[in-house]
Order: sequence, then structure tokens, then C-alpha cells
Amino acid sequence: MGKTQLGARVDEDVAELAKKRAADLGLSIGDYLARLVQDDASGLRARAVDAAARFLVEHQSVFDEAEGAQQAPPGACAA
Repeated sequence: MGKTQLGARVDEDVAELAKKRAADLGLSIGDYLARLVQDDASGLRARAVDAAARFLVEHQSVFDEAEGAQQAPPGACAA
């Protein structure tokens, strides 16, 4: 399959973030953007966000308890 060149204007901070993230993944910016578009079009991103939201709803109490334990002053006891 042949490749087509696209052009887009984005804020400098978005461009830098894209460059860094592509480099972290060992991809060119073009390949990184292609992956993002493919993930979005396939619904992968939406399914991942939905799964994360369900996980948080199901396990929020565990996170709340852990956070509460970290915030308790030293030597504090439950009455």
C-alpha cells in the first residue's frame, strides 16, 4: 500500500509531545500518528477508556482506603 503525505498544524507543545512519545515507542511521527488513528478508528481507545472507568467504579473503595491510610497521622487509631 502506498503512503500519502498529510499536513497538519498543531501547537508547539503538542508537536513536542508527539515527537517525544513517538521516540519513546521507537516510531517515526508518521507511524505513531497512523497507530493513533487506527486505534481510534477500531474503537480500541474507547474500549480501553471504558474498561478503565469500569475498573475504577468497581474498585474505588480500595483506592479510597489506601489514600485514607496514607493521610492518617502517625499513631492515629480508629475509635
